[in-house]
Amino acid sequence: MGTGVTAAAEEKIRIVVVEDYELFRKGLCSLLSGRKDFEIAGDSGDWEQALAMIRNEQPNIVIVGLASGDSEKMDFLPQITDAAEDSKILVLSKAEDGDFHHKAVRLGASGVVSHDKSADMLVKAIVCVNRGEVWLDRFTTASLLRELSPRNRNEKQDPEERKIASLTEREREVIRQIGKGLKNRQIAEALFISEITVHHHLTSIYSKLEVADRFELLIFAYRNRLAEIPR
Repeated sequence: MGTGVTAAAEEKIRIVVVEDYELFRKGLCSLLSGRKDFEIAGDSGDWEQALAMIRNEQPNIVIVGLASGDSEKMDFLPQITDAAEDSKILVLSKAEDGDFHHKAVRLGASGVVSHDKSADMLVKAIVCVNRGEVWLDRFTTASLLRELSPRNRNEKQDPEERKIASLTEREREVIRQIGKGLKNRQIAEALFISEITVHHHLTSIYSKLEVADRFELLIFAYRNRLAEIPR
């Protein structure tokens, strides 16, 4: 009986909420804790305190509230990944700015949800990101669709085909896993290889495709159907 209770508890998605405004933060915690499959592992409006909490609790999801002027707080995102490598970051943003959302993803966020979205939409985003998928907000999606437009594809088709042809099958598989939102450790486990090998593959992929980071790799992969766009 005791084992069953423990297993049930472990199945819950453990969440830490980092948000400056206490009223909004507490309301969000209250909303999410009302679900049987969610557990609030902690919340804080102090970023250093939040980092210590994340390091201690190792949550599944870290929800971070950011506004368009929060460039310094944006730099906090990689620190979350360092503190809890298996935690996935979901940004709640007031900013209707695709570039702002792009930066959040580049710095480690697995998804961005606008404040004007419904509670049901936030719940869906949490579940999807926890599964390892990437949750693209409408502003990020719109920008991505522009990248995928026929004109852009035709202009880049030939050089991109040459780049793709240079990829090994293992590198293509790594790209597919990146498209699912998996981190290096998760990719290593999925492909039964070491994290060091994953790192070497990514270094090779970045060089062959001439992309600078994970976000640019995602754009390239979605545009050329090397990975599926999360629905």
